[in-house]
Amino acid sequence: MANSTPLPTRLAPPPDGQPFSTAQWTTLLSIMDTVVPSVGKITSHRLGDDQSRQLVTEVEYSALENHVLERVTDAPRGHDLEAYLEERPSSNKDFNELLLRTLVVYSPPSMQASLKAVLSTLNTRAGSLVLTGSITPFYLQSIANRTSILNAWRTSRFASLQVLFKQMTLLGKNTWIKTSPTVYRMIGYPEVPPDHQPGNQYEFQFLQLPPGSDTANITTEILIIGSGCGAGVCAKNLAESGHSVLVVDKSYHFTSSYFPMSESTGFQQLFENGGTIQSDDGSIAVMAGATWGGGGTINWSVSLQTQDFVRKEWAEEKGLEFFTSEKFQESLDRVCERMGVTADGLRHNHGNRVLMEASRRLGAHVKAAPQNIAGGDHLCGRCTLGCASAEKQGPAITWLPDAAKAGATFMEGLQVDHLLFDDSKSQKTVIGAKGVWTSNPQSGKDKVTREVVIHAKKVIVSCGSLWSPIVLLNSNLKNKHIGQNLHLHPVNFVTAVHKSDVRPWEGPILTVVDSSLENLDGHGHGTKLEASCMLPSLALSFLNWSTGLDFKAQVLKYRHSNSYISLTRDRDPGCVYRDPQTGKPRIRYTPSNFDRRHTMEGVIALATRNFICGAEEIHVGFPGVQPFVRNPDPSFPLSFESQSPSPAQGEEDVNVRFSAWLSKVKSAGNAPPAATFASAHQMGTNRMSSKPSLGVVDVKGRVWGTEGLYVADASVLPSASGVNPMVTTMAICDWISREMVHDLKRKQRLAATKL
Repeated sequence: MANSTPLPTRLAPPPDGQPFSTAQWTTLLSIMDTVVPSVGKITSHRLGDDQSRQLVTEVEYSALENHVLERVTDAPRGHDLEAYLEERPSSNKDFNELLLRTLVVYSPPSMQASLKAVLSTLNTRAGSLVLTGSITPFYLQSIANRTSILNAWRTSRFASLQVLFKQMTLLGKNTWIKTSPTVYRMIGYPEVPPDHQPGNQYEFQFLQLPPGSDTANITTEILIIGSGCGAGVCAKNLAESGHSVLVVDKSYHFTSSYFPMSESTGFQQLFENGGTIQSDDGSIAVMAGATWGGGGTINWSVSLQTQDFVRKEWAEEKGLEFFTSEKFQESLDRVCERMGVTADGLRHNHGNRVLMEASRRLGAHVKAAPQNIAGGDHLCGRCTLGCASAEKQGPAITWLPDAAKAGATFMEGLQVDHLLFDDSKSQKTVIGAKGVWTSNPQSGKDKVTREVVIHAKKVIVSCGSLWSPIVLLNSNLKNKHIGQNLHLHPVNFVTAVHKSDVRPWEGPILTVVDSSLENLDGHGHGTKLEASCMLPSLALSFLNWSTGLDFKAQVLKYRHSNSYISLTRDRDPGCVYRDPQTGKPRIRYTPSNFDRRHTMEGVIALATRNFICGAEEIHVGFPGVQPFVRNPDPSFPLSFESQSPSPAQGEEDVNVRFSAWLSKVKSAGNAPPAATFASAHQMGTNRMSSKPSLGVVDVKGRVWGTEGLYVADASVLPSASGVNPMVTTMAICDWISREMVHDLKRKQRLAATKL
């Protein structure tokens, strides 16, 4: 069967006009061209660096070419290498458009204002002197000088400049990889997976509204706001019990024919805020799904049940005895059975095999990680951008189709603003919700926007840990815990480069978990060691940056690389709050000293595991920390290869150098804001509690102080789960929805008795 191509998607139009002044935009692009510079050879017509390119001598260029040829399989050469090195982001229309979207559509107004202020300052003589040490405006300086300036920001004693360095270099790397016309070809990454054929999916029917200026009214018995892991389970259980259920989501459904999406559009279409939400202090980037099926559509298939020590903590310390009961275990088993969760027959890719073997050699606790693939042979490394095969049994493949077959109805594109209450009763009683519906841009029809009121007897808020508290706060609920207690799983990254061509985009993403460090404090807090997604824009963006030439050279080694995460079960939470201008979720969260120590333990462990398996290079995501290079190349002195091999070249010397490098990593530390942290798991912002003074909902998911209002998603977790929260969330929501069914039946029986 011929290979198919995923369908294109329609993005919203780019921002109108130019939010940046010409001078600001020029300076911003000059920063981007420094992060990823155009590199060319010095000739009689090019005598040195200028504002548009970095020039190197014939000898330096030849050394670079030889370095790549020696260390990269199917390395680019000649005109191909020249075109790749000459490429400049500012000359790329796609780069410019995505950069503008990222900064205007997906950045809070306050952050936009701060960036504009910095750019304007760099355009003045006095401001440039303060920020660069020269009265010459930034964009008029050579790339060599600009590179030195960026590195000075990295080492500045001012945290704001450290954050500026991290954000600008990350933005430049990430945007360039997503939009470059040459990168995929240079690294061998196929834009469309070989043998790509979309799998079969359920054909959802969504409610549509005609154009109109009046408010549309819809009535249902039970309204579920959200379509993710918690919402799907609730919808199935309630619909199959004979109740009228309406599931609404602010996002849109994409069939498998659109998957996997490209990196340039997929993060905008499938993720919250275009891909990431930065914490206010810039210390951590948070990723969350924002599509039909929620996080279950874009996660990595791994399906781990809640561990015993976490369940014990929630039962004994939080007073929620349900979590050590048989009923909770029944819910865990039930959701895993529906998704076909199993570890049988898994085939591990190179990165997971390295982790398994290295951990085995060290006697560490390592095991295959069960997957929700119903026993299939799911060799998909791109599920982050949607599972084309439809083998991953997320909400849009299992729970929501089950609900549809039982009579549930659905509405996409409905942004719920707030809940409606009948305040005339003794207890605040929910009667529905109000929001704005926007027709699906993929339909090709004229855009329709309508205000909508949904009348319901019961409402389940299931928007996830970022949006659920916003809906409750918008509804004037006064519980002090709403939005508080935000738990994440902060990760640091480790990347290993091997001699062999490991083709890291092939095979499943995460199939092995080393849990030997999961309980470092004796109270269930620690870190897990796992392989990471190898989408180029994710894997390469988290590499340290010291010069643009170094970065371009390192990108070419992608096909020899594996990335790993040290995933920490945090103890110390942050919070989610409403942006006063946009109404979107904002995050206050800084990885604490306590949690960072655990993450660092994992970084050292991952580096050690890759070293004993023969990795040629080991990179950690701490700016300024040079990678360990087993066999440095003296002919091509990249800044990170400035470390000189000792006279003795035996294995003993390599071990000594590696030990010394580990000491440097520990000494440098992973303190924010400079170190790179990310998290794809958010929990706890409407936490479950044994009494109203301790949380937002009771053990049945009912919002304290209200009638008929529930929360059912990861926001009700009492603390961090320590594993991917999908199964835990589904099991809790299975319990909540089944208890709803029982309560509704009891009320019906009582009503019948009174009659």
